[in-house]
Amino acid sequence: MSDRHLVNGFDLRDGVAPEPVNGREPAAGPAYAVVIPTLGRPTLAAVLRALDEAGEPSPRRIVLVDDRPPQDCAPLPVEIPPALHAITEVVPGGAAGPAAARNTGWRVAPEPWIAFLDDDVIPGPGWAARLAADLAAAQPRTAGVQGVISVPLPQDRRPTDWERCTAGLAGARWITADMAYRRAALEAVGGFDERFPRAFREDSDLALRVLAAGWTLARGTRRTTHPVRPADRWVSVRTQAGNADDALMRRVHGRGWWARAGAPRGRLPRHLAVTGAAAAALACAAARRPRAAAACAALWLAGTAEFAATRILPGPRTREEITTMAVSSAVIPPVATAHWLAGLARHRRAAAETGDGAAERE
Repeated sequence: MSDRHLVNGFDLRDGVAPEPVNGREPAAGPAYAVVIPTLGRPTLAAVLRALDEAGEPSPRRIVLVDDRPPQDCAPLPVEIPPALHAITEVVPGGAAGPAAARNTGWRVAPEPWIAFLDDDVIPGPGWAARLAADLAAAQPRTAGVQGVISVPLPQDRRPTDWERCTAGLAGARWITADMAYRRAALEAVGGFDERFPRAFREDSDLALRVLAAGWTLARGTRRTTHPVRPADRWVSVRTQAGNADDALMRRVHGRGWWARAGAPRGRLPRHLAVTGAAAAALACAAARRPRAAAACAALWLAGTAEFAATRILPGPRTREEITTMAVSSAVIPPVATAHWLAGLARHRRAAAETGDGAAERE
């Protein structure tokens, strides 16, 4: 037996769990399971504590999908509240990303509703009762009900670029940081598209396919907090990998997917233009055309300066933040362009959305 099925010494494989502790039994109410994909981050313990304090009705089960690399067979490093032992199970996810991990989780949970949470959010007080009300109010063709996400920002200073980026999650549609889906709807569209390897766009893709299949989506009343994770100065550069996922979204859902998903258009067109100016400047310099090279370089500099300014002015304007924004603003356009082109190449054979709303797989 793999140690990855052990938590606090209990064997949770295949739903085997110790007897209920402190008389905790699932209360009457909508039958739902909570699925949490995790990399074993310390924040998972806070999520479980919040669920323990979220009130009734309790979930019928909590599925923790251990998405660490398969070779890491150590037990999941988390303290599960004693009252949750009886309803918590751990399953391996295979390190295939959150979309695949969520599929693993909901497929082992037979409950008619699956409440997806991230491992770095905090369900609010009374979350369970509000979730029950959200599910009870759902119409027969309502596939999913979204929770209300809030992102706390510092009160004593302006937020940094990364903090503002995270704050955008509060207005995101269908975000799986807290999203309950009807199991029948997940089955109808085949769940999450596992070609999305990151926590980016996999939720929008699922929602668009669900809507195209004739279901509806609703907003609920339960509240969940999404704290800003600590990050280094290169986090904004790493997040440009999502441009490859945007390429897949465009291939599967067409050019208008931005509007239908309620997603911001982003700066990709400007990044492409700035990167093109830089490439043209280098090409002209190599061809010994100094005037053309200077003109293209000026366009690159102007575009980079404008990008940096839009990120610096709303922020705290500390020396560290200004330096980070200046350097990363020069790096982001070519990195974003490279990921976009790689995504177009990788997904060039991806099938467009079919008439029944399900995306055909490659």
